[in-house]
Amino acid sequence: MTTPAPAFDVATFGEAMMLLVADRPGPIEQAECFYKRTAGAETNVAIGLARLGLKVGWASRLGADSMGRYLLAEMQREGIDCSRVECDPGARTGFQFKGRVTDGSDPPVEYHRKGSAASQMGSRDVDEPWLRSARHLHATGVFPAISETSRAAACRTLEVMRAAGRTISFDTNLRPTLWATPELMRHWINHLAVQADWVLPGLDEGRFLTGEQTPEAIAAWYRARGAKLVVVKLGPEGAYYDGAGGTGHVPAFPVREVIDTVGAGDGFAVGVISALLEGRSVPDAVRRGAWIGARAVQVLGDTEGLPTRAQLQAAGL
Repeated sequence: MTTPAPAFDVATFGEAMMLLVADRPGPIEQAECFYKRTAGAETNVAIGLARLGLKVGWASRLGADSMGRYLLAEMQREGIDCSRVECDPGARTGFQFKGRVTDGSDPPVEYHRKGSAASQMGSRDVDEPWLRSARHLHATGVFPAISETSRAAACRTLEVMRAAGRTISFDTNLRPTLWATPELMRHWINHLAVQADWVLPGLDEGRFLTGEQTPEAIAAWYRARGAKLVVVKLGPEGAYYDGAGGTGHVPAFPVREVIDTVGAGDGFAVGVISALLEGRSVPDAVRRGAWIGARAVQVLGDTEGLPTRAQLQAAGL
């Protein structure tokens, strides 16, 4: 009896929020107009992978409100399977405001997600047969941070995919304001990270999580605990990787002007995951991630810089 081919390339679980980006630099409260966009670490990656032609499924919960309808329509427009997205009439959709900056720094962000529909998800919301129908799971440190029940769901997704022999990528994606204490954040993020095959921390995140200071030592820390590949993001310095085939450094791509740093890590993940699932080498995957990450910081929203397959091919990546 043959095993059926996976229905999806990648499955994701996580919260999508409506994003309102200020029309001018300065304090958010001084903005008079806002541009409407989508936001969410997992959905940013889902959109990026779908634009490259991968089959992507997203599981979540939205409110049955105008924001939820907007987000669902946008994800479906990107070609993402949303059959496991529930629209809850008794809950609301989370949203956020993002300010504008002109100096290349991280923009101010104000979240309105407490008690959101997605924060009420739990392990019972993990459709295990649907999840196993994907050949890869991408997870981040955001979904387990929004509530205790979402944390249980996040843990269950990794358990299911590990047991099924699927590959897992994990972006640490720290959100300190969502955790009761730094110690709790460190414990749970590392609990999830060490179950993944490919771990993608930023340098400062890795220092906090492992206590190590260099990219080499951070990568070695996760490799010693079972990760097959660790890629430490170094911002304008590129990225360092440590995998079964060796170690190395990939330089960053030049950026003409930094418009918005939010979403750069998600773009980087899109590049690495897509290339590895295509069977590309680790250096090629990290190079693709660096290129997409550079595109992401030069646009206003989280997803405008995510390329199509044609754009990727035109860049020779």
